[in-house]
Amino acid sequence: MDVVIAGGHGQIARRLATLLSARGDTVRGLIRNPDHAAAVRAAGAGPVTCDLEASGPGELAEAIEGAHAVVFAAGAGPGSGTARKLTVDRDGAIKLLDAARAVGAQRYLIISSVGAESPPAGDEPFSVYLQAKAAADAAVAASDRAWTIVRPGRLTDEPGTGRVRIQADAFRGEVPREDVAAVLAALLHEPGAVGATLYVNGGDDPVDAAVAAALTPS
Repeated sequence: MDVVIAGGHGQIARRLATLLSARGDTVRGLIRNPDHAAAVRAAGAGPVTCDLEASGPGELAEAIEGAHAVVFAAGAGPGSGTARKLTVDRDGAIKLLDAARAVGAQRYLIISSVGAESPPAGDEPFSVYLQAKAAADAAVAASDRAWTIVRPGRLTDEPGTGRVRIQADAFRGEVPREDVAAVLAALLHEPGAVGATLYVNGGDDPVDAAVAAALTPS
């Protein structure tokens, strides 16, 4: 599978690239800063310089041409203002969705956040962040792509445990970025994950078992 990861220099993105490339997938990472190319390459992905905010539809479509799947792992970051929550977390995800449609990439995974199911009102940065995530998720869910929305809790830099809790109902917690990447890698090739919105936090079950259980009809 040819996979393009937007936000390719991010911590989850690079961990995901390593997992996917080890499995035999071809991986490309979209980056804004060319100085990040070496780190993306070291993770097993081919770096593609393309500014998600500044690029037009044609430029972004050209950057992901040939992809079978795209993963939206970009984000404005915790230190950014409210404007970039909208231009990256909302508009960037929708741009990537449009580009996926333009090039025929069927699979679309998006990293969202717990709280996006019911974002608070107001113009505080975190409120706007959740509003942006909610709008992006709504666009993805209304699309004709084979989508999956992943909503982790608080992300940590602790080493992954390989054990998580995954469910369709919202719940709060925390989870290492490494384990989120493992969940994404498992979901990407899982047909049963299409059309699913899944919440992910630390837990007791191995990733593959947690994915299978979450996708088994009750």
